[in-house]
Amino acid sequence: MPFLDRLQRWADDRPDETAVVVAGEHLSWSGLRDRAAALVAAAPAITVLSEQNSTRFAVAFAAAVAGERQCAVLDPAWPQQLQDGITARIARMEAAPAAPRPAGPVSALPASRGTGPGTALATEPGIGLIDGPPDTSFLIGLTSGTTSVPKAFTRSRRSWQESFEASIEFFGLTRDDKSLAPGPLAASLNLYALAECLYAGAEFHSLDHFDVGAAHAAVSHDGITRLVLVPTMLRLLSERGLAGGVDASGVRSIICAGSKLDARTLEAARRWAPNATIFEYYGASELSFVSGAGLRPGEPVEPGGTGIGKPFPGVDIRILDDHGAELPDGGDGNICVRSGMVSNGYLWGDDGQALRCFDGWYTVGDQGYLSGGTLHMLGRRSDMIITAGTNVYPHEVEMALASVPGVAAAVAAGMTDDLRGQRVVAGVVPSHGAVTATQLRTGIDDVLARNKRPLEYFALTELPLTDRGKISRQLLLDWVARNDPRIRRLG
Repeated sequence: MPFLDRLQRWADDRPDETAVVVAGEHLSWSGLRDRAAALVAAAPAITVLSEQNSTRFAVAFAAAVAGERQCAVLDPAWPQQLQDGITARIARMEAAPAAPRPAGPVSALPASRGTGPGTALATEPGIGLIDGPPDTSFLIGLTSGTTSVPKAFTRSRRSWQESFEASIEFFGLTRDDKSLAPGPLAASLNLYALAECLYAGAEFHSLDHFDVGAAHAAVSHDGITRLVLVPTMLRLLSERGLAGGVDASGVRSIICAGSKLDARTLEAARRWAPNATIFEYYGASELSFVSGAGLRPGEPVEPGGTGIGKPFPGVDIRILDDHGAELPDGGDGNICVRSGMVSNGYLWGDDGQALRCFDGWYTVGDQGYLSGGTLHMLGRRSDMIITAGTNVYPHEVEMALASVPGVAAAVAAGMTDDLRGQRVVAGVVPSHGAVTATQLRTGIDDVLARNKRPLEYFALTELPLTDRGKISRQLLLDWVARNDPRIRRLG
């Protein structure tokens, strides 16, 4: 793993300075190095790490990727049966004679294990805690899943080292920064933020679970200068921070991923953290970073739109059709990238469509277009709604609705329709008071083509979200189907 040599350096140069803080528990650079080194000798070739947020997570992860070892990070919130199924698959992969693999058994590292009894300390600081060859795999990544077994892909050490160099440059991360990633470390956004900080020599903070009050306390009292989070978390922290008088003037950068920021969240974040540059970027677990943009303090906000910035450092972007032909500026198709940050591909779950390659250009099926060098994101092909022969991307509907006064957030989906195949439906969270279907129809009249407009509107008390804070369009449809109390049809 490309941060281990750096970890050794920081532990030698700044042994007593803080490296990681989780829920108030501090771990120094030398402490992290020595605790991780103590686990290396007993670490298997592949570790399955299922651990709640803790300093022990950082220790176990560092040990699990030392040398040529690999680590599969599971969400501890997943059902045990699902976790057991993933562990069994990895065990079978490890045991297969034809599969290229490092020597050693596969094992699971549950939440109860760490630097426990019977583990001998290394005789020298950091012995064995070294980075493996750049082109070897270190991470088995897993797509989100709560019921079915998720797809698994692998990453090389080189791919993350190139990602570190690109993101540190783009986001301006320095050794003086204190980053707070308040979400689960099992999520790729937060796991990457941890490793990025260890690589850069910057202090990393997290919580044992997401809590607005605990996050505000960290911002106010721990000198947090940088936030890494999803839009829903940013909205909660910003709006409640403004209401409660929480001082976020020391925050200098906010990095947001998962979906494009809506106007209300962006406005609240700029008021709450007035000195912060707000970054949003597009990427995928299999591709790493693709494009991004930063809104600096005082810069005007462009209303609405689907733009998600210019190509990330070291990334080339093309829009290709399904046959691999390049499309002209403004033509929408597959967002394809060429970079050294792309993953190795899938261990299992590959249907031939999830990660495709056109002569060195990779895509996960996200659709978009380029205009003047800026990437515009339309959405995942699998989310596309086909209504009466028209292709509609939920994202463009949601962005149109988010621009309507009185709308705090919106989510759109395709509901089965005997006549049209699917019909577009949308749910909105009002920003204040009530909003009517007439207001919504009028508000998008000039920004969305008639054949893409929702046929039904629902008022929501909250957004339908996954346990990782991402919008779930399927959950919206489930709420509609069962007349969930969090949803009300608008006339």
